[in-house]
Amino acid sequence: MKGQIEHSGKVVSMTPQTTTVAFVSHAACSSCKAAALCGMAEAEEKTLQLPTDPYASYGVGDEVKVYLKASMGMKAVYLAYFLPLVVLLAVALGLIALGVRDYVAGLCGIGAVGLYYLVLYLVRERLQNEYVFTIASK
Repeated sequence: MKGQIEHSGKVVSMTPQTTTVAFVSHAACSSCKAAALCGMAEAEEKTLQLPTDPYASYGVGDEVKVYLKASMGMKAVYLAYFLPLVVLLAVALGLIALGVRDYVAGLCGIGAVGLYYLVLYLVRERLQNEYVFTIASK
């Protein structure tokens, strides 16, 4: 589907509240023909818990597709990578401009990024509600 991120997976468990889907996440280089030679191809099994659809046409063991709006994927990249970089640079460069030693400014920048990720962790449930995944049978 256009405008959506799609992953294939397998339903591993279902309860009236949650459906757990397992899928294999491949590293970017796993599609390379030489990946087996260099040992860089990584595949990791991940699970995702989603609210159970009471009218679901799939069951445990079925192959399914999991969808997420592409805009939500971009928001995740923004929160996980872009904003921490901005925080790091703003704190480090701001302190250097104030005359603080470089290594102290760098450590403060790293500490600010750590604080940013702590805040992100504390609001994870609120963020989790914004990311809506849908499941469809293959």
